[in-house]
Amino acid sequence: MITNYDANRPTRLRARLVTRAILRDESRMGEPCRSHRSIEPRRYGRCALVTRPRAEAESLAEALAARGIEALIEPVLEIHYRSEPVPDLAGVQAILCTSANGVRALARVTGERSLPLFTVGEASAARARDEGFARVESAGGSSADLALLARERLRPDAGRLLHVAGSDVAGDLAGALRADGFAVDRAVLYEARPVARLGAASERALGEGNVDFALFFSPRTALIFVGLAERAGVAAAMRVVTAISISAAADAALGALRWRARQIAERPDQPGLLAALDRVLAGRRRA
Repeated sequence: MITNYDANRPTRLRARLVTRAILRDESRMGEPCRSHRSIEPRRYGRCALVTRPRAEAESLAEALAARGIEALIEPVLEIHYRSEPVPDLAGVQAILCTSANGVRALARVTGERSLPLFTVGEASAARARDEGFARVESAGGSSADLALLARERLRPDAGRLLHVAGSDVAGDLAGALRADGFAVDRAVLYEARPVARLGAASERALGEGNVDFALFFSPRTALIFVGLAERAGVAAAMRVVTAISISAAADAALGALRWRARQIAERPDQPGLLAALDRVLAGRRRA
């Protein structure tokens, strides 16, 4: 249940939106997005902590701005891309990517763009198209949906599948497809490393009660955030923050902290998470 909004909380952060090119690794910011013009104070009265890597966080920040919410970008994972091993694509009938980072990592090590590329969701599909891949299909959901799409579109006797992944893999996409007779190889092309601490701006904003929402896109990032909040001494500040998670597993990882409220997206993607946020906002307007 969502409690009544506290009108006496401190004045919100005044931030600006920014987009910044990604050159190699995802940078840590821990500070509000910035742009060439300031957000209008009368419009931006709420703040959301965004724990995604920066490349994904920037599109989310735009969606939040459209809702009158400023984004405080605090990636809890740093993405480190690997130059090797270069995957052997001989005999591969299709490539499977379970994240946009996987797509970026693949694009860095090969110029191949004609093989079919199946992605877990729309964000990674959009990234693949931006990188020049010509034949892209999105499963529009989870790794289980991606496995289902591969079964529907591909045949075990038509060639190997290549799963491009990070060093930490959620679920067992390869195992699920091998059970159906597919030959699946995994290419680990990046590593997502937890950051050592929250950024100073995020610690300050949480400590002063200036954060209304915290958005979580995986169980791993949720669990890492819990540890970072406890280490920074701001765990008690979550009592005024509404957590919105992409899945029940991500929500469960937040259980060690006391939150104002916790909401779970009905679909495991960014539009689903934003729809959950919209429901919270609508409930507050009615209160």
